[in-house]
Amino acid sequence: MLDFAIFAVTFVIILIGAVLYLDGNLQDIVNRGSLHEFLVGLHDEFGSVASFWFGGRPVVSLGGVDQLRQHINPNWTTDSFETMLKSLLGYQSGSGVGVTEPMIRKKVYEGAINKTLENNFPILLQLVEELVDKWASYPKSQHTPLCAHLLGLAMKSVTQLAMGSRFRDDAEVIRFRKNHEAIWSEIGKGYLDGSLEKSSSRKAHYESALAEMESVLKSVAKQRSGQGSSQSFVNYLLQANLTERQVMEDGMVFTLAGCVITANLCIWAVHFLSVSEAVQEQLYNELVEVLGEEPVTLEKIPQLRYCQQVLNETVRTAKLTPVAARLQEVEGKVDQHVIPKETLVIYALGVVLQDADTWSLPYRFNPDRFADESVMKSFSLLGFSGNQACPELRFAYTVAAVLLSTLVRKLRLHKVQGQVVEARYELVTTPKDDTWITVSKRN
Repeated sequence: MLDFAIFAVTFVIILIGAVLYLDGNLQDIVNRGSLHEFLVGLHDEFGSVASFWFGGRPVVSLGGVDQLRQHINPNWTTDSFETMLKSLLGYQSGSGVGVTEPMIRKKVYEGAINKTLENNFPILLQLVEELVDKWASYPKSQHTPLCAHLLGLAMKSVTQLAMGSRFRDDAEVIRFRKNHEAIWSEIGKGYLDGSLEKSSSRKAHYESALAEMESVLKSVAKQRSGQGSSQSFVNYLLQANLTERQVMEDGMVFTLAGCVITANLCIWAVHFLSVSEAVQEQLYNELVEVLGEEPVTLEKIPQLRYCQQVLNETVRTAKLTPVAARLQEVEGKVDQHVIPKETLVIYALGVVLQDADTWSLPYRFNPDRFADESVMKSFSLLGFSGNQACPELRFAYTVAAVLLSTLVRKLRLHKVQGQVVEARYELVTTPKDDTWITVSKRN
C-alpha cells in the first residue's frame, strides 16, 4: 500500500526544494503556464514515459493509457487526487499503520458522502430549482455568468450538505467562499509554480484562511456531536467515531475539492451544451422520456444514460483533473523503464485525455463515444468512473445531473457569439475568465 506519510513529506519537500534551488525543470513549468501544459510538451517530445527534475529530485510522468494500466493498482486504499491534495494541506490519512485503518477511513468517507446525498437530496434539488428559476426570469438577450452562478450553487450545495443549516445563511457562505478561494488559489498554483514560498504576505494570507476554515469545521463538529439526528456529512463522520482532527481533515478535503470539482463540472457541461445544439436536444429527449415533467430523483439518475455520457465527455474534453500523483512504494517497471522506490510518479491525465491513439477526434465534444464499452474501460482506468473515481467527482456528477435534468427541460442554452473560452490548468481545470451563455424558455 502507498505509504501516505512518506508521500506527503516527499511531495512537499520536492515542491519546496524546487523553489529554494530553482534547478531542474521548474522554470520550464512556469514558462509553459502550468504543470499540465509542461507535461503535454514533455510527452509530445519523449513519448508516454518521461522523466524530469523537480528541484533536485527526479520525477517520472506517465502519459499513455497502456502505461497507466501497468502502474495503477485497483486495490489501492487511497485515490491519487485525494493523496496529492492532502499532502499539500499537510494532512495524513489515519495512523499510517498497516492497510486496515486507511481502508476503513476511505469507506467511512465515501459512505458519509453517499448518505449525505441520499438524505439531503431535496435540499440539493431546491437549490438547483432556485437557480434555474432565476435564469428563466432573464430576457433572452441577457448574458448569464456561468462561473459566478455555478460556483455559488456548488458552494451552497456543499456547505449545506456538509455542515448543515448554519450555511443557509448567505453571510456564512460568503465567509466560506472567501477563505476557500484564498486556499484553493494557492494549492492550485502557488505551490505548484513555487510562487507561494517566495511571498511571505501570500503565505500568511493562505495560512490565515486555512486556520479559519479549520476552526469553522471544528466548531461545526462540536455542535453536531450533540445532535445525533443531523444528516450532514460532518455528522456521519462523527457517527463513525472519527477523532475531531480526522473529521476536520476529511471535512476540509470534501468542502475544498467538492466545491471546485462540482462547480467546474457544471460550468463546462453547460458551456459545451450551449455550443452543441444537437447534443442539447438529444439530452432533452432523454430527460423527457425518462422523467416526463416530474422532478429528477436520486433513483432515476442512473437511468439517464446519455446524461452520464455528456458528463463523461465534459470531464474528458475539459481535462477536468489534468494531473494526479503517487509515490512509488517499491521498485517497479513500466514498459522497459525502471522506476526506483520512492520516486514521485505523475499521472499526466490531461495528456492521456487528449491522446489521439486513445480517443477518436479527441478535441471534439462527442458524448456518443461513451456508448462504446472499450472507451468506458479506458475512462474508468483513469479514475473518472466506477470504483476508481474519487468520491468528490461522484458527488459532482450527482449535482451536475440534477442541474442538467432541471435546466435543459426548462430552458434552451445558447452560446454568446464571439466568446473565446480558454482554460486554466491547475489541480482542477477552470475557465480563465467567466464564461457566458444566454437562455430562452422552451415552449
